[in-house]
Amino acid sequence: MNRALVVGARGVIGRNLVTHLLREGDWDVIGLSRRGGEAADRLRHIAVDLLDPGDTVTALAPLHDVTHVFYAAYQDRPTWSELVGPNLAMLTNVVDAIEPRMPTLEHISLMQGYKVYGAHLGPFATPAKEDDPPHMPPEFNVEQQRFLERRQDGLPWSWSALRPSVVAGVGLGNPMNLAMVIAVYASISKELGIPFRFPGKPGAYGSLIEMTDADLLAKATVWAATDPAGRNQAYNITNGDMFRWSSMWPKIAAFFELDVAPPLPMQLADVMADKEDVWDAMVQRHGLIATPYESVSSWQFGDFVFGWDYDVIADTSKSRRAGFHEYVESEQMFLQIFQSLRDSRLIP
Repeated sequence: MNRALVVGARGVIGRNLVTHLLREGDWDVIGLSRRGGEAADRLRHIAVDLLDPGDTVTALAPLHDVTHVFYAAYQDRPTWSELVGPNLAMLTNVVDAIEPRMPTLEHISLMQGYKVYGAHLGPFATPAKEDDPPHMPPEFNVEQQRFLERRQDGLPWSWSALRPSVVAGVGLGNPMNLAMVIAVYASISKELGIPFRFPGKPGAYGSLIEMTDADLLAKATVWAATDPAGRNQAYNITNGDMFRWSSMWPKIAAFFELDVAPPLPMQLADVMADKEDVWDAMVQRHGLIATPYESVSSWQFGDFVFGWDYDVIADTSKSRRAGFHEYVESEQMFLQIFQSLRDSRLIP
């Protein structure tokens, strides 16, 4: 049995990765998060503050025979420069607590994103390739990879870096889950009897974008961590198609049985801030699982993505050449996630 340590196991990426590993059948899984979680067959959780080096060492001291570390933890901060310190510290603390005393360690997998290419700063060279030249720092994804490269130099274990686009999946309380943003925004629009309007910048409605399904990302992550082709390599991972919101928005509206009206630029963080009473009434009226309003969606993240008035796409041919050929149709991904949210009674 391989033994996986999934860091950030309660996020939308980590949660789906844990599910995939357990489904594979030949993994024991240990999940790390601040909140912990419920144990299951071949799964246990550890609650830990990864920003505290002492707490991290103490929490991980009982572990043995870990073969793979899957790092998907994230700490949000108000500015790009402020992201570097805590996110680099958490990775460093985990590696310091595991790597020196774990001779069984084979691989450390790092979850990144298009910030490596400067997607958060403005229009960048597209389709982005893994060997594109770097941009002006600060950028925590870059610093994390450099840390692993230095740490691994000359040692038998290897690392890989996965670079998904916007990740979508079923999960609550996560700061970067666009599917939940759209689902809750659409559900409240329907509750208020208003049409479904794209809230982003005018240019974002017609720009090219791509998504990464959380289940697909889990498959790619395990592939890169266990296949020799993933040794000390970075890979862009996307669904394999691209779209414009101008064509996707009406299809999402149809699922929620909403009329589409012309886009209207607005900050979701502002216009949705006073909708807690609406949400609570929806929970009662539709018999939904009681979920606090602050946990159902990250409006700031929606504003961030819907503000991309430039193409956000990457070249995934490197992973295909290396042997990973899975793909997902983005429209079907959205509809399946929305249906899962309904089936789980998280949205009406």
